[in-house]
Order: sequence, then C-alpha cells, then structure tokens
Amino acid sequence: MDQETLRRRFASLTTAHLADACLRAAVPVRCAPAALRPVLPGTRLAGPVRPARHVGSVDVFLEAIESAAPGDVLVVDNGGRTDEACVGDLVVLEAQAAGLAGVVVWGLHRDTADIREIGLPVFSLGAIPTGPLRLDPRPADALIAAAVGDRTVGPADVVLGDEDGVLFVPADRTAHLLDLAEAIRDTERAQAARIRAGEPLRRQVRFADYLAARDRDPALGFREHLRSVGGAIEE
Repeated sequence: MDQETLRRRFASLTTAHLADACLRAAVPVRCAPAALRPVLPGTRLAGPVRPARHVGSVDVFLEAIESAAPGDVLVVDNGGRTDEACVGDLVVLEAQAAGLAGVVVWGLHRDTADIREIGLPVFSLGAIPTGPLRLDPRPADALIAAAVGDRTVGPADVVLGDEDGVLFVPADRTAHLLDLAEAIRDTERAQAARIRAGEPLRRQVRFADYLAARDRDPALGFREHLRSVGGAIEE
C-alpha cells in the first residue's frame, strides 16, 4: 500500500479500530506500552517502521534516515531508559526534512518546546534534560529491528499512532485490516447514532436474547452473540 493511501485511510480511523480489526482477523494485537504518548497532543502518525537501536550516538539515526523512504516512521529503541534522552529537536527536524511521517521513541526525548514547534508527530515515554552520557558497542542489527516494550518490530511492520497510543501491524496485512477497521467504525457510528436517538445499546445487540441463550448454554460467549447480530463493540 502506498503511503498516501495509508495516511488517507487512517485519517478517518483510530488505533482502537485497528486493534479491533486485528482481533477479528486473528492477527496478534501488538500495542506499545501505554506510557508511550504523543509529545504534541492530538498528533497522529502512520507509516512503515524504520528501526534504529540507540547506543549513545546520533549517527545511527542519521544512517536510518539516510536509508528511509518518505513516509517511513523512525522507531527508536533506547531500551525504555528513563535516565537519558536519546532524541532531540535536530533529529526530529532531520526526519521531517527527509519526509518521514514521524518518530516513535522507546525511551525519552528532550527539546520538547522545539519538537512541538516543528510539528512532526513524535511519541515517547516523556522528557528529561540530559542527553546520553555513554557510548556502547553498536549491535549488528541496529538498523534491522527495534524493541518497543516487549514487541520487536522492523521494516515488515507498519506503525500507527494517535491519542490512544501506538499499534504495530504487519505490512502485508494492513490493507485487509483497514477494510475491517472501516467496517467496525461504520457499525459503531451507526450504533452511537441509534443510542442518541433513544435506542439503548442493549436493545440494539439484543442483550436480553443473549442472557436467555446463555442460560440455555453457559458456554455461549458475548462475542459469539455479537457476531450473530452484527455487533462490533468488542472487535
């Protein structure tokens, strides 16, 4: 899928829609830890992962950006460290100048005011004034894979971010997941409109019927019932 199509289609969706789509498609739901938040509230990002493992020097970011395509998202693995910032305004500005769609930092950033002024979407665990005070050996896979929490991601993945957080999906499943997410979004919007018009969600999903059926078959799950009536509130 080209980057413009991905950006356009995700613009009317949320990461929650995509997470529910993963459930429906039996694709593992790979969310970044909840502490990973946008530096500028309200910003969103979507694009292929361009990984970089930080070991104390900015050169790994410059090398990743050098090989990135427009629309990629720089995903920085700093091990979730909270004792140093690994990304500042110059790296963010360089990523923007190269046409990247954003930066995700499994660690901390600094230069918050400048990053907000730049406007490129950046997600991180927070800010601290100090940069790295170390220089560790660079691993062989520094530009091949990045860890974000307990997830390991790479160029075969797409990253999506919004106010709910960050989600990773397989690039080769993205089009199908977007199709499912759009269907889920449309169903939920219709349900919300009906609630506002006075029809409770319980009536829409025939909840009384579900309770009666569960009495007859205690093994019946609510999601199974929802599928039978076209509900979408859980997936």
